[in-house]
Amino acid sequence: MKIESVDFFYLRMPEVLDIGDGSQDAALVRIRAGGLEGWGECEAAPLPTIAAYVCPMSHSACKPVSYAVEGMALNEPADIRRIADTVHTHSFDLLQADHTLSGIDIALWDLLGKKLGEPVFHLLGYKQAYAKTPYASQLFGDTPERTYEKAVLAGASGYHAVKFGWGPIGRQDAAADALHFRAAREGLGPDRYLMVDIGTVWKEDTDAAEKRLKALKDADVYWLEEPFTNMALGAYRQLSVSEPTVRLAAGEGCNNYVQAAAMMDYAGLQFIQIDTGRIGGITQAKRVADTAAARGMTYVNHTFTSHLALSASLQPYAGLEKDIICEYPVEPQQLALDMTTDRILPDANGQIRIPEEAGLGLTVNTGGLQKYVLNIEIRVGERMVYQTPSL
Repeated sequence: MKIESVDFFYLRMPEVLDIGDGSQDAALVRIRAGGLEGWGECEAAPLPTIAAYVCPMSHSACKPVSYAVEGMALNEPADIRRIADTVHTHSFDLLQADHTLSGIDIALWDLLGKKLGEPVFHLLGYKQAYAKTPYASQLFGDTPERTYEKAVLAGASGYHAVKFGWGPIGRQDAAADALHFRAAREGLGPDRYLMVDIGTVWKEDTDAAEKRLKALKDADVYWLEEPFTNMALGAYRQLSVSEPTVRLAAGEGCNNYVQAAAMMDYAGLQFIQIDTGRIGGITQAKRVADTAAARGMTYVNHTFTSHLALSASLQPYAGLEKDIICEYPVEPQQLALDMTTDRILPDANGQIRIPEEAGLGLTVNTGGLQKYVLNIEIRVGERMVYQTPSL
């Protein structure tokens, strides 16, 4: 079959707040071929993501992403990889291209899985999918007391692992941050994993990070995530050997395989975190997962939005038995919850399992998403190059 149409939808909550919550809007992708539909989600600002698909050509290496997608064959996994390679050849000077490709790639795998009657992880070469231990991913409270309350609630909800991030952390002094770390640990108790996400606040300031190491160690933090800007290799490497030692996790900011490989090689990480909605989709994320496995590094998904994105993020390492930790958003906006009619929920043991149905195994809730659609038109001169399609 051949790709008949690629449609983008700009979805948005009625009010978008200035907080570290990427579930307030979404760039949803629908691809049609052979009487079937595949769906994907980009982890990116929707408007420039759409624009990268339809923009006029600037030169031979700055073509719109559509150049490599429309009318292409889709019959086997090699076809999806060929499309990704073509995008990288013709759009590598278009910096939004990998974000745009991410949603397309996810939708292509979903569509191909439906055509072949197989879950995506089978198409990736895994014979089975192993259960993962979800960590309740959420923002720090505005106060240590609120962080404590959220930790207690997460533990009472059955989560064996919890990650707190962003909010006030890293923006005050080390003593103030230490209160939050201690509150989180006290709220969780001693037997659960606790992760801390700094959200790149310290840029490349290793001194600021080193001042928090003792408090992190005292709180028995399983990993410290994104203390620095993506690709700040020297800062990461320095912190990785600082005392007291705290294991480092990063990689969600990587928007191509080469960046992820550099982080694995030179940043001193123990955990490589990849977002399929940013790195170029499931294709590139699987490549990172394979590399991590070969190097003895732990692969972890990154996702903070819908269950559609969650399913996509699990596929690249579904068959890796030892890589059991997975990010699980527990504070998404209603838009993210309404994205699909079904969800991936923890079982009685607090674990989650990837759907076994064809494709990504989830059904997009087109009716429930109508109220979030933001109608967009993009014109170049007198020519209409994009208009919101019918959902």
